Amino acid sequence: MAFDGGFLYTVTQELQEAVDCHVEKIYQPARDVLVLLLRKKGFAKRLVLSAASGTARVHFTEQKYENPDTPPMFCMLARKIFSSARLISVEQKGLERVVEFTFDTTNEMGDKIRPKIICELIGNSSNIILVAEDGKIYDAVHRSDIEADRLVVSGATYKYPDSQNKANIFLANVDTIANEIKKRNDIELSGAFLQTLEGVSPLVCRELGNSANDVKASLNRLKEMLLNSEFYMLCKPDGTPVDFCYMPIYQYGSLYTARRFESPSELLDSFYFERENAARIHKAATDITKLLSNLLSRANRRMAIRQKELLQNQNREDLRIKGELLKANLYAVQPGSTVARVQNYYDENLEFIDIPLDVSLTPQQNAAKYFKDYKKSCAAVQSLGLLIENDRQEIEYLESVTESLARCKTISDINEIRDELSLGGYLKQTARKQPRKKATVQLDEYTSQEGYKILVGKNNMQNDYITCTLASKGDMWFHTKNIHGSHVVVFCGGAELSDETIILAASLAAKNSKASGSSNVPVDYTPIKYVKKPNGAKAGMVIYTTNKTVFVNPYTKEEGK
Repeated sequence: MAFDGGFLYTVTQELQEAVDCHVEKIYQPARDVLVLLLRKKGFAKRLVLSAASGTARVHFTEQKYENPDTPPMFCMLARKIFSSARLISVEQKGLERVVEFTFDTTNEMGDKIRPKIICELIGNSSNIILVAEDGKIYDAVHRSDIEADRLVVSGATYKYPDSQNKANIFLANVDTIANEIKKRNDIELSGAFLQTLEGVSPLVCRELGNSANDVKASLNRLKEMLLNSEFYMLCKPDGTPVDFCYMPIYQYGSLYTARRFESPSELLDSFYFERENAARIHKAATDITKLLSNLLSRANRRMAIRQKELLQNQNREDLRIKGELLKANLYAVQPGSTVARVQNYYDENLEFIDIPLDVSLTPQQNAAKYFKDYKKSCAAVQSLGLLIENDRQEIEYLESVTESLARCKTISDINEIRDELSLGGYLKQTARKQPRKKATVQLDEYTSQEGYKILVGKNNMQNDYITCTLASKGDMWFHTKNIHGSHVVVFCGGAELSDETIILAASLAAKNSKASGSSNVPVDYTPIKYVKKPNGAKAGMVIYTTNKTVFVNPYTKEEGK
């Protein structure tokens, strides 16, 4: 990624807008991410500081990060030091990927202090460090080992990362830099730029090297683009972000398309948020994904064993017939015999059959044993039938939870599924010092052309809430036919729906289902009065009648949401 010292320079210039702002709030949505709400008259913005590997950066953000129920200790310390502090400067160390935020505030004793937040955005060594005015470290999101050459722990004196002693395009003479680059004629020109210049990424160096008829002209172009930047994000044809820069990039030809942004923060917000959010969701859902996989595997194995046992009991009538035939032919069976050969009067041809006997039992006891085994087999078949049906329902439920988990877009969505599994006894409830705050249910809401509200459940708990609590008898209910997915309800109060509204609601049901990647998906719909939840049914499980079916493609438009 091209978040180099040059790009940080453009961000730092933008961040000067925040000077004289006060820190209104501080959050730590992830272990290595800090968010500050900065405010002054006519200005209020969130500043994100990230030291996450692969996504280290600083910039203004319009995104709303989800925060943990309990603030981490680092966040509590930052609040103690910097709450209500005034930002007095934002400075970059040369063109290195190190930026300092200096604040003016008072400590607990009422003394004026000027603490700093220093962000080191250096690949896997990125860090956010809280530093006192005298240079002593309060704390850091990533502490170093005691044996490390550069100590980053509470109480240690802060030292800047080692400099590579490269030329700063703003401080060094352009002719001198050009001559130094030309001396490195044993390597490619892009490599010479990279080894000589401070704060330039391989992407920028390749661009300079590919277009360099004149090294001095390329250096002047670099300086000009840093001072008057144009912000571009490179994307694959399908829109997937690939890279970004503060200058136009031509080296890829038509392989990638370029999207232009008005500011570096706007670009970084677009580039990183979705990627970072997806990674955070995946990490938060890992334990639930593993649990569901194990539960499904166990339930399928259990049902397979029971089905095999049920199959073995399919010939239970043979046990009864053998008992009846033995009982009718006791006079002909000799004690100590291993087999009784009798005529089968249940067979239309009256064929003779051999009935195995237990030599340790009398003929009467052998007949009684066959009747006993028959009754036991009948009881087993009845019990196994109920158990297999319970297994089938459990598998169906777990598959529905798995499908809901795959569609989670926020940590809150995952927490709702976690709570659902806890209530169902599948997930052990961990002890909490403070109970999780009861969040307002965030339902996906759409509006039809007639103005009817359409709600979409994102998990089984929300499905029950929409269908069994919010909806009235006249509202229309939608669900994919024999496919796990969301409940969708059109709140029409019994009014007749237009074809457009039916297609919209059905398309939403298809989109929020396991068939979201398919086409021509069957969706059932019926008034709520025909949708029932059986007693004891698991969350999200209902039965319905008097339904119609429509075939639709998953909903992809954003208008109406």
